[in-house]
Amino acid sequence: MAEPLFHLSRALFTPEEKTLLTMGPVTVRAFRYASGVEALRFLNPRGEVIVLPYLGQMVWRAAMGGVELGMASPFAEPRPAPDILGTYGCLAYHSGLLRNGVPGPEDTHPVHGEFPTLPMDEAFLVLGHEGGSAAVRLESEVTYLRAFGPHYRARAHFAFGEDTLFEMGIEVENRAPRPMDLMYMCHVNFAFVPNGEILQPVPFTPERTVLRRAIPAHVRPHPAYLARLEEWAQAPEKLARLDPLYPYDPEIVFYLRDMPADADGLTHALLRRPEGDAFALSYDPRALPFAVRWLYADGATAVAAFLLPATCEPEGYTAEKRKGHVRELAPGARASFRVRLGYLDPGRAAEYAARVAALADGNRA
Repeated sequence: MAEPLFHLSRALFTPEEKTLLTMGPVTVRAFRYASGVEALRFLNPRGEVIVLPYLGQMVWRAAMGGVELGMASPFAEPRPAPDILGTYGCLAYHSGLLRNGVPGPEDTHPVHGEFPTLPMDEAFLVLGHEGGSAAVRLESEVTYLRAFGPHYRARAHFAFGEDTLFEMGIEVENRAPRPMDLMYMCHVNFAFVPNGEILQPVPFTPERTVLRRAIPAHVRPHPAYLARLEEWAQAPEKLARLDPLYPYDPEIVFYLRDMPADADGLTHALLRRPEGDAFALSYDPRALPFAVRWLYADGATAVAAFLLPATCEPEGYTAEKRKGHVRELAPGARASFRVRLGYLDPGRAAEYAARVAALADGNRA
């Protein structure tokens, strides 16, 4: 680990925003929301990202090129909460780690597990690299310990440089004397873009873009919704463009099968806006072999989570265990995950669209 540049303490965070450091094009400022949640504002000449160093190291919001990247929600600011449903308004969070997804009838875990709002023990800033250039990196660490139960050490990170793309990731070490269940999803909640186009490297066929037909307990289906599900299951390409006239309430979930990787070991996907710019996400599909899409808009909340990389599907612990999707981490073993995400101007969006197209051309099925 790099030498810390700045050890953080909760006492640094006050309602009055203050500058902690400036390194090249990056400035980091600290403040505390009225709710009491501590926040860091990372700025460069192209925009800003707000990260919560002590609340699961959640990426609360981001704006790049004058465009808001994250979902719309009734939560104007983050709130201290025992689970993610108590503060569901962020751009991205770490979902897991012992459990993930929506609990089924036999499950007792909170939605998306214990980690999203887990209070971090400590946080600090280090000099790192992101996208090949110098960046300021936030590290947040926590030890999760239950008597006679799981014991892990996790370190989340966020790296921000001069680019409009940034990185978030996590490393977890099993410190218990027995194997640990591991379920992880990088839950990136991009804004819902009316008439936005989803570009993905797998075909929009029923075999590769698979509609989730199971109805979770929190969804109240109606006949029109069930009819639409059948239509979309047979023709998923109809949801390649976010038609504002379609109903996205209740939620719509797809599973993308067998995401391919390029020569750098990464896969890519975009949500291209009508203006030609785009939201982007890249990651290693070998580390995160499952890919989920979640679309939802009900008038108060609107989100186009067009790609959620994961180690499992989000059907809750019992269902994923039955499917063989729950990873086991041996005593002393570590696992790490990284995702690069953010905003692309029209020129770079065209470049990344070509990357997606090249992956798709070699991945027809």
